Amino acid sequence: MKEKILLSWSGGKDSAMALYEIQKGRNYDISALLTTITDDYDRISIHGVRRVLLEQQAKSLGLPLQKALIPKDSTNEIYESRINAVLANHKEEGIDSVAFGDLFLEDIKKYREAHLGKIGMRGLFPIWHRDTTELLNTFLQLGFKAIIVCVNLKMLDGSFAGKTIDGKFLDELPSNIDPCGENGEFHSFVFDGPIFDEEVKFTLGETVVRNDACFCDLLPADLNAQF
Repeated sequence: MKEKILLSWSGGKDSAMALYEIQKGRNYDISALLTTITDDYDRISIHGVRRVLLEQQAKSLGLPLQKALIPKDSTNEIYESRINAVLANHKEEGIDSVAFGDLFLEDIKKYREAHLGKIGMRGLFPIWHRDTTELLNTFLQLGFKAIIVCVNLKMLDGSFAGKTIDGKFLDELPSNIDPCGENGEFHSFVFDGPIFDEEVKFTLGETVVRNDACFCDLLPADLNAQF
C-alpha cells in the first residue's frame, strides 16, 4: 500500500514536476496539496497568483487543496504556527510526510526538515539535485505549460514577467540565471500538462512592481469565478 503524503504546492513548475515524479512512482499517494495564501491579498504567497486560479488548478489536478492563511507581514513564527495547524490535522489521520519541489538549496532543505521534525513529520524531496537545465527541458518535453508570474528585479529584467516558459524563454534567459529560477530569480504558474485533466484558462492582467518584484496578474477566463 502506498504511503499517503502531502505535497507543498506553490502552483509553479517545480511543484508540478515533484507531483509528476511522485505520481509516476509506486511509493506515495498524494492526500492533498498544501499552499500558503497571503490572506490580505487572497493570493498564493510570493507568487501572487489569485486564489481562484489556484483552486481551478487543484480541481484540474483532481487533488484536494489545503490552504494555510498568513498575513502580508507575517513573521516566521506566524508562518510556522499556521502551517503547523494544518499539518496537525493531517498528522491525526496518519500522514507523516510532506514532499517539496526544492532542487539544490541546502539551507532551505535543512530548514524544512528541522521544522517538520519538531512536529514529528519528515520531508521528501523527489526532484532534489536534478540538473535544472535537464529538468526544465523534461518539463517542456512532457507537455507542461507555464507562465512567469513574478520576477525578482534585483536579478532579472521585469520584461520576463508574463512570458511563457518555452524554448524561446530559455534562449533569452541570461546565462547567470538558473533555468528553474531556484535562487528566487522568478516564479511561475503551471496551467496545463500531463497531470492536468484540462487547461486552466486565464488572460493576462496588469503588470505591477512591488518591493523589488514585478508581478504579472493572471485573470480567470471566467471573471465571475473570482466573486
